[in-house]
Amino acid sequence: MSVVVGANQYGKAEVRIVAVDRATESHVFCDLNVGIALSGDLDDVHVTGSNANVVPTDTMKNTVFAFAKQASVGEIEEFGLRLGRHFVSGFEPIKRARVQIESSSWKRIPVGREGRGHPHAFERAGSELRTATVVCAADGEWVLSGLRDLVVLKTSGSEFTGFVRDRYTTLQETRERILSTAVTARWRHAGVDCDWAASFTAVRALLVDRFATTHSLSLQQTLHAMASAVIGEREEIVEVRMSMPNRHHFVVDLTPFGLPNENEIFRVEDRPYGLIEAAILEQGAAAAGPAWDPYPFL
Repeated sequence: MSVVVGANQYGKAEVRIVAVDRATESHVFCDLNVGIALSGDLDDVHVTGSNANVVPTDTMKNTVFAFAKQASVGEIEEFGLRLGRHFVSGFEPIKRARVQIESSSWKRIPVGREGRGHPHAFERAGSELRTATVVCAADGEWVLSGLRDLVVLKTSGSEFTGFVRDRYTTLQETRERILSTAVTARWRHAGVDCDWAASFTAVRALLVDRFATTHSLSLQQTLHAMASAVIGEREEIVEVRMSMPNRHHFVVDLTPFGLPNENEIFRVEDRPYGLIEAAILEQGAAAAGPAWDPYPFL
């Protein structure tokens, strides 16, 4: 029996970096988690153990730190492009570089009677992460922007009725329920020439707006409304992929205590949970190429 090397990649995962821009009295604080995966002419290292074409993962880590110093990090999409282009153009055996970045949000601590943001004191702004994935290759470049753990909830304007029933169905229909989710969304750009900050801010605002204003008949319908708004109003975006767990809130039966409960008191269950996922594309959008290839690999 003979075997061949199939698709493969290797790299440095979760390079944690904090960068402080002290150019002005009001410091800029950047908190990133960077992952790099390279692929190319790497059969020999798997078959014979030869490292002749291998860029050490320690070098990748050092490159992240050096690039953050040589120029300000800036927008994470642009930082990812700088790193990806470096590995593809700088090492002949490397044919493709994938850079994935997560950015944690921090805000200035308000101080004094006026509550002005302190120039060099910060507090973490929740668990939400801004994300970017960049793929650079000789034949093209692709950018996915996104966010993770955007927690949203509405106390009205959501129902769930008319679903399939069988002998195992116990769920009751409802015309009024709490709808809550932690949104993970990634969107594919038509190109790499973009005002990344403005685009991200606008897309996030659209996602939140449509979640709030859509009368939800299902979480699938809400997802579609959110993603469709982004594609319809942002010409630089051609595809949105979203994952939305249903954070279940069930009305508690208070009748044993002689108490009414008109959708006021709920039991929260964090698991198991429904998980709704979909890709929404602009009709006729260009092929995604390797943009969505898995990272991590498995």
